[in-house]
This record gives sequence, C-alpha cells and structure tokens, in this order.
Amino acid sequence: MSAALGDSLAYWGLKLRAMGALVIGRARMAEALFDQMLARWPGDAYALASRAHVRAQAGRQEEALGDARTLVEAHPARSAGDWFNFAFLLDATGRSEEAERAFRHALELDPKLDRAWYGLGLVLIRLHRFDDAVQALKRNTELQPMSPYGWYQLARVQVDRQRPDEARKIIGHLKKFEPKVAAQLERETGLAA
Repeated sequence: MSAALGDSLAYWGLKLRAMGALVIGRARMAEALFDQMLARWPGDAYALASRAHVRAQAGRQEEALGDARTLVEAHPARSAGDWFNFAFLLDATGRSEEAERAFRHALELDPKLDRAWYGLGLVLIRLHRFDDAVQALKRNTELQPMSPYGWYQLARVQVDRQRPDEARKIIGHLKKFEPKVAAQLERETGLAA
C-alpha cells in the first residue's frame, strides 16, 4: 500500500468515526477525533469547522472562535458559510466591529446569504448605525420575505430612528402572514398598524 493511500485511509477512518460520534451524541469523543485529525493534517477545513461547532455547542465560544478564525485565515475563499459562522462567533463574544467585517466578507462571497444580511443588521444595530442596519435588514427581507425575523428587527430599528410611520407599515405587512409577531410589535412599541 502506498503512503498516500494509507494517509487517505487514516483520514477517512478518523473522519467517519468523528461523524459517527456526532450522530450518537458523543461530542467529546468527536472533538478528540477532530484533535487527532488536526494534529496530523493541520488546517483541515472539515475538522476545523466541525470542532468549532462542537466547542460552540458546549459553550466554549472562545475556543470555537479560535478554530473559526484559523479556518477562515487558512481558507479565505472557501465558503461564505465559514465566514458567517466566524462572524456569528465574533458577535457572540462581543466583537461587533470585527463581526461586521466578517459578515461583509461572507456577503462578498455570497451576496444572497440572507442570514448574513440579518446578522449584519443586528451588529449594525448594536453599533448604533441604524441607517446602515435598515439597508442590511431590507436586503434580508428581500431574500426571505416570509421570515418574520428581519421584518421584526426592521420595525424595531425604525422605532429607534424615530420613524413610527415606517414601523407601522411593517407591522401592517406582518399582520398579513405573521399576526402574532405583528401583535407583539404593537405591544412592544405602542404602535398600531
């Protein structure tokens, strides 16, 4: 057997065992297998992304962020989803400015990644850049017109911008397909459509 074939078999053996561990809910075992993969194949995109996910699920955000950072630095053009996950972890750890840059990079790779527009909108709200947040959330609602989340945040930011008439229009729109969310907005804002 050639060394390359042996290496490939070892890689797939670890990967399949790690996947199996995840399927049966053995996250610690899977993480140990990802550790082995990364010791042998540093920078492996699958192992980095998967270990970041396992660590984030375990509440170890800083460790997950480290894996996500290594992943996007090693493979900057691989996936908008990798950049989205990195941005999400940055935001979850209070790094809003850096999260904004990462969300924007995700959107450079995939301008139709609706969840990145939503995440960007939330970060911009936290940064009190309401006009920019409106643009990001409008793009999110264009891509996901039936999802109430973007509409909800868009109405909230319109209230923050002192534009109650715009918020009322959004509440009226939401009443057509998400009446419970519209009613919640009416209660929270004191506005009626």
